[in-house]
Amino acid sequence: MSNRTLPRLLQSPAVLLLLVWMLIPLSMTLYFSFIRYVLNNLRRPEWTTPSLSNWRGFGNYEFVLNSKDFLFAIQNSLFIVCSILFLTVSLGILIAVLINKTFPGQGIVRVLLISPFFVMPAVNAVLWINMILDPVLGLQGIAVGGINEVISGLRDAPLIGWFFSLWPELTPISFRATQTSAYAVIIMVTWQWTPFAILIFMTSLQSEDQQQKEAAILDGASNWSMFRFLTLPHLGRPIAIVVMIQAIFHLSLYAEIEIVSRGNGNKNLPYLIGEFANNNIGAASATGIFAVILANIVAIFLLRMVGKTLME
Repeated sequence: MSNRTLPRLLQSPAVLLLLVWMLIPLSMTLYFSFIRYVLNNLRRPEWTTPSLSNWRGFGNYEFVLNSKDFLFAIQNSLFIVCSILFLTVSLGILIAVLINKTFPGQGIVRVLLISPFFVMPAVNAVLWINMILDPVLGLQGIAVGGINEVISGLRDAPLIGWFFSLWPELTPISFRATQTSAYAVIIMVTWQWTPFAILIFMTSLQSEDQQQKEAAILDGASNWSMFRFLTLPHLGRPIAIVVMIQAIFHLSLYAEIEIVSRGNGNKNLPYLIGEFANNNIGAASATGIFAVILANIVAIFLLRMVGKTLME
């Protein structure tokens, strides 16, 4: 037996298991997307079973494309994912650079910064929407009320009272509303996933070449110049990896949207699949295929970006 044959034989069970694990669900989803499969239909009871006699062709895809929420779900998915990636990468770099320096209690601070990543998504959403972002009982409502009281007291102060009399009374933001629920999801997911970026960037900063920084300091380089020309290029590969991993996870967000708004003006493709899956399995499967296509497009783009970064 050749040196190549034995490793391939040993790897084949795992490869076959992975193929079955991926291909069977994908094949079933593809099959359901081409038939009429409705769980509750009294007028056409034959549609309640997944049969080839209910073949519909591309009808489910046309139905999904013509639905009023499909294009909005794609736009909202990309908006949420891009916003989270921008915020987590930016905050992750800044915090990682800040805590990379030696200071008292550094170990405790690092543990506290990483801990939000271990909170379950549903628990994270419940805590944020009820205890922090709620306009009445949350910290936001309490903070806005306190600011309004302070401004009201300063309006009667001599000399500066006229200035504060021009200030309008602040109103808490309802993050369950149609226009703002997406921002609530972005805030809570950013809070949860920024520690992941911090952990990756902080680990990478440990291997940064200190001799280059010492030489730059001797040449009179500013902190900003060292950050721009030394630290950022060093973090190029970690940034690409963080973006790729987070994009894959954030394209499948569901729990946060369900808890914050129940899909009221804030839907992504996974949430739209869940709505269709309550009854119309054919339409849900067609939406799932669209979600797979979108995920693959994003993955190809990110893999190209990661590959280019790793080769530099």
